Amino acid sequence: MFGFVAPSVTFGQSLTSPEELFGSLFNDIQNSHIFSDSKTFADCIPTEDPVLIIERYYQQKNDPDFNLKDFVMQNFRIPAEIKVDYVTDNTLTTEEHIRKLWPYLTRQPEDQERGGSLIPLPLPYVVPGGRFREIYYWDSYFTMLGLKECGRVDLIENMINNFAYLINTFGHVPTGNRTYYLSRSQPPFFSLMVRLYSEMEGKKILKKYLPQMRKEYDYWMDEGNCESGDFNCNRRVVRFPDGVLLNRYWDDKATPRPEAFREDVELAEEAFEKHDVSRESIYRHIRAAAESGWDFSTRWFADENDFSTIQTTDILPVDLNCLMHHLEKTLAEAYLLNEEFECYQDFELRAKKRCEAIDTYFWDSTRNYYMDYNFAKKEQSKAVTLAGAFPLFFKLAGKQQSHYVRAYIRLNFMRSGGLLTTGLKSGQQWDAPNGWAPLQWITYKGLRNYNFHKTANELSDEWLSLNEKEFKRTGKMMEKYNVSDTNLEAGGGEYDVQEGFGWTNGVYLRMKNRRK
Repeated sequence: MFGFVAPSVTFGQSLTSPEELFGSLFNDIQNSHIFSDSKTFADCIPTEDPVLIIERYYQQKNDPDFNLKDFVMQNFRIPAEIKVDYVTDNTLTTEEHIRKLWPYLTRQPEDQERGGSLIPLPLPYVVPGGRFREIYYWDSYFTMLGLKECGRVDLIENMINNFAYLINTFGHVPTGNRTYYLSRSQPPFFSLMVRLYSEMEGKKILKKYLPQMRKEYDYWMDEGNCESGDFNCNRRVVRFPDGVLLNRYWDDKATPRPEAFREDVELAEEAFEKHDVSRESIYRHIRAAAESGWDFSTRWFADENDFSTIQTTDILPVDLNCLMHHLEKTLAEAYLLNEEFECYQDFELRAKKRCEAIDTYFWDSTRNYYMDYNFAKKEQSKAVTLAGAFPLFFKLAGKQQSHYVRAYIRLNFMRSGGLLTTGLKSGQQWDAPNGWAPLQWITYKGLRNYNFHKTANELSDEWLSLNEKEFKRTGKMMEKYNVSDTNLEAGGGEYDVQEGFGWTNGVYLRMKNRRK
């Protein structure tokens, strides 16, 4: 359909996740602390057939002089981080630097390492950078914003076609093109990518990618045997007693994540000992939070001070349901263009019902702000987050609601370097004091949608100034920033702050050019 050939499978490559492929060898390596980052071995490339490596391991592991680290180095190639290997020119502006950066963050099909956990893609794509050596789903939309500003329509088309290839192959877009990501997705931004591309190439683009958008929709809306009743659920769908269908994050596995193996095992043990919660339940909640992209935040915790109370699959996120509404509206328009009028009417009705449900279940009339909904407790979540800005981005808020949200954001989230993600300083990276490019853009555009240009411009001034200040100081664009104290670096999370960085670059260029 798209004029490319699917990548061929080579020796050592399998669609089996590495923890399943290598079994106890994988567990032993991840528990041995050979690598400080669990993702390193998950991305390693076997130098020969994995079956031979496993046999060799069982033959040698009980030898008195056996050394596991040496064994790994002899049988696997260690993946390199995506580094920017040129010296930053301090005479360049931030925008000039980003334009020079794209080639360093772009992977060509022939450059992709074959074997291991990487799923080869047929066309070039942009990676975030650092330890993130593969494409990431929701990151890519914000990266595309910058590519559009640079006139890189070709790269945008290639990346959308790669996502279409993944949907055609697996039925959904995985978190990234790794086998260990196949059991989950990320925030469904494909319809926004298609819309972005259609702004450059016309409405025919909606028709072109209609089959893939519908296939992704069916993945997220898999009801299974989810019959009407008291909050029945199946995978990513929750059916309310009144028949309303809303979405949550989920993962089809309930095991430790290969890329964060030790951390997940330790947290599950803590939850079991402290709260008598099954390890499988904790693994599922952790993985669902990873699907959200907000990994991790007190947004998902029952007790904001205790990570082991994570409860992601009990929560219906407001941002996810806004994204699903956009997908429904886009599908409706695509069906109309295709003259499939019954499908058009069907999806218009689905979008209308979801819009009403967002207002019913996510709008908090006491706070005058949008909140997540905890369907297990049948009440709104207590966590106040910047996800409440998504209804403004998608124009789902009423006029009065928009005024309340603007005021709430100014009071609770706006700081000297941009917007906080939450107001809690927990040590998790999606909490204070960190700010993230995608949420700055969502909020900025949402404010502009309701003509709050003064607040939007203040936000962009603060965020762009922080990006430029850090670039002048370090010569780097970063994954996240400390927006509360702009003299300090961002922190928290399972890994060091990464440089590159795809979505920061994209949002910077789009926001900067909108101000010109």
